[in-house]
Amino acid sequence: MDALKIKPLGERVIIEPAQAEEKTPSGIIIPDTAKEKPQRGTVVAIPEKNDDISVKVGDMVLYGKYAGTEITLDDKEYLIMNQSDILAVI
Repeated sequence: MDALKIKPLGERVIIEPAQAEEKTPSGIIIPDTAKEKPQRGTVVAIPEKNDDISVKVGDMVLYGKYAGTEITLDDKEYLIMNQSDILAVI
């Protein structure tokens, strides 16, 4: 993965959300209007000098449904959020 052109400050991290489910376990295709917003993703950037951050780049994490601020960089969607919005590391 290329390095991001943006670095989070304070206790913020940047997360690449996982793709929304396309099918149910039984094989039914979910239309775009019914897809739920993903609640998990991969940490792609953390502050350079902050020892209080408990996640690292590459960690798969769970976060609140409406956590973070959506940003677009190089045609990719990311979330920037406080570390406190992360619920768990998978």
